[in-house]
Amino acid sequence: MTHTTLTTKDDRTDEQTQASASQSVSSCPECGGQIVSDDEHGEDACEECGLVLDADTIDHGPEWRASNPRERDEKSRVGTPTTHLMHDKGLSTTIGWQNKDASGRIVGAEKRAKLERLRQWDERFRTKNAHERNLKQAFGEIRRMASALGLPQPVRETAAIIYRRAVEKDLLPGRSIEAMSTASLYAAARQHQVPRTLDDCAAVSRVEQLPIQRAYWYLSRELGLQIKPTDPIQYVSQFGSELDLSDNVLRQARELLTVAKDQNAHSGRKPAGLAAGALYAASRLANENLTQITVSQATDVSRMTIRARYQELLEIYGAEGNTT
Repeated sequence: MTHTTLTTKDDRTDEQTQASASQSVSSCPECGGQIVSDDEHGEDACEECGLVLDADTIDHGPEWRASNPRERDEKSRVGTPTTHLMHDKGLSTTIGWQNKDASGRIVGAEKRAKLERLRQWDERFRTKNAHERNLKQAFGEIRRMASALGLPQPVRETAAIIYRRAVEKDLLPGRSIEAMSTASLYAAARQHQVPRTLDDCAAVSRVEQLPIQRAYWYLSRELGLQIKPTDPIQYVSQFGSELDLSDNVLRQARELLTVAKDQNAHSGRKPAGLAAGALYAASRLANENLTQITVSQATDVSRMTIRARYQELLEIYGAEGNTT
């Protein structure tokens, strides 16, 4: 019993010592000023009087520099970051395709055959059941289509998350993997406000547009996806880049669409058609030689739609007192 009491007192004394030590580190013993750390010189010094309390401190950070997150991930020595674009989220290991040893020398024929068998077994163990094979096929399709559409990495990750949610809720029976993966990518692009039209998605997909559209409606309803209506201004940069238009035309097209939105003229109209009509109207206002056929081929919008939206936008623009 006495031993227990002595231990408690010793522990209390140690806690008081640690508390006083931490207090002394946070304040200067000379003037009571605040202690700041200078990582560049490896020193802990007083902010008021300049007293150096600790020198040559250990830098626990990396010895290399990175200017962006991608460069930081490439130089990291703790392995690749996890990603939703792989069925196992990138947590498993893979056997490389190079038939070389640790020194970089090419291995012999016997070891090459052994490596090939190891790769086959590794691939089989990484996808052990139908669920993982489903995810692997779908994520491969998402990466392929996103690359063809020029979509950034965050959109691809969001598409993978949407598809995973659909699998977890058992929404795939009766629907093809290609249609659901394409619909997931289309929904992710709209959520990140870098939209692509259904025609664009169907052009790079392995299924027709109608199954993709039905799969998107089904995903949106069952998963409760909060997706705002697409702003036609978001298509201006994409279409303008494909048509190689000047900044003046792009600025004028955005102004036409802004006036139309203020008058609620965009309601019930396809955003891609409004953007295509605005670009054609802006090129006419800027006296640039741009035909409806050229706009139609670059935007996959019919000439009839371009002509109708072009006239509507100019009428609204002129009615607001703007010079046409």
